[in-house]
Amino acid sequence: MNNKRIIPNAFTSANLLCGAVATYMATQNAFEWAFAFVCLGAFFDFFDGLSARILGIVNNMGIELDSLADDITFGLAPAMALCCYLMPLIGFWSFGVLLMAAFSALRLAKFNLDERQTTSFIGLATPANAIFWTSLCCMPYALMTASWMPWVLAGLSLVSCYLLVSEIPFFSLKFHNFSWRENMDKYLFLVGVVVLVTLCVLEGIRYGHPEFMLFAGAAIVLWYVVLNLLFATIKK
Repeated sequence: MNNKRIIPNAFTSANLLCGAVATYMATQNAFEWAFAFVCLGAFFDFFDGLSARILGIVNNMGIELDSLADDITFGLAPAMALCCYLMPLIGFWSFGVLLMAAFSALRLAKFNLDERQTTSFIGLATPANAIFWTSLCCMPYALMTASWMPWVLAGLSLVSCYLLVSEIPFFSLKFHNFSWRENMDKYLFLVGVVVLVTLCVLEGIRYGHPEFMLFAGAAIVLWYVVLNLLFATIKK
């Protein structure tokens, strides 16, 4: 066995462990920690593929392990976070948002078989979806001032299920060159990220609620989705 294979598989296993911890934290209503471990899992997920490419490793077992790890970290963990977050507000109906875990699995299986997704994505990537929901679950219950707001979140979880398996093109953040014309969508996204992070940090400082800063994750993903929908509409 090639010992170099251990390196990307170790990153993938670390991703899976982060997902397991994030899921547990969600059941304890420690949503900030769930968000933190999903982000850490995304960090490991990035480096398992990068290390495999650098080392020139083609590992079928690693591909299967990666999908399993991703469904735990980016499928089960955010679905469980939203379910536990909504449970005190809408009770039994919150179990419906667990559909997101199943649709995340479908998204990952589709990605493994779809040869079109080499330089971009077809459908929303599971890490982006996971970051959005775990970030949003950090919102204090005190902000849920209207009785309909939890139902809106539950409904939006169904929208994200659709986006995961949709045929909508989403750009990747990989740069093959620095041309403005070829990377306009990426540059606009990065400018928006800087603005949104700055606003969230300033609002957190202004109101004395550090958790406001965590909303940057949801805001960034929302900006990413809106920008992709805009470009998809323009290209039609």
